Amino acid sequence: MSLGARTKRELPDEELVRQFQSSGDAECFAELFVRHRKRIYLACRGFFSEGSAAEDATQATFLRAYQKMDHFRDGNFCGWLIRIAKNVCIDQWRKQRPEIGTDEMELDALPHAETLDRTSDLHLAVEKLRREMEALSPDQRRCLELKIEGYSYNETAALTGLSVEAVKSHLQNGRRALWLKMEGTLSRVK
Repeated sequence: MSLGARTKRELPDEELVRQFQSSGDAECFAELFVRHRKRIYLACRGFFSEGSAAEDATQATFLRAYQKMDHFRDGNFCGWLIRIAKNVCIDQWRKQRPEIGTDEMELDALPHAETLDRTSDLHLAVEKLRREMEALSPDQRRCLELKIEGYSYNETAALTGLSVEAVKSHLQNGRRALWLKMEGTLSRVK
């Protein structure tokens, strides 16, 4: 084992990202892949019922991360990867689902949960949750997205320019609004 490989294994994610961004050192990205592949696979596996689809999404996630690494700035690298994985999973799911016929069709016009299997219910719930997140105020949505990515109150405040108290307030109000909008949908998925 070379000294360089051992050293890379000991470096924090942030330093590996900086080295990769500045030099394009593939060993840095390979170390990040080894560290995070299992967590990203499990996140994708939670979205897809088939392991092969989750594996494809995991590979697509790391490919997209490799291509977009220059866009990553300081923060939680694993949270950034999970956000990419979420987007990859949604993109892949959209490609696999049958076309409904119109993009403007409302979710309420779809068949009731009793006529759909559990997987379809879950996908519909995820899609509705995405729409409801988009309907939140920009501050509520941003605070919730950062919380989902694993950022603390202080980190979220620093990233958004809000006070910690405002972050807590936006999180509480955003969660409450989502809960009220999603309550009936979530009961059908159980």
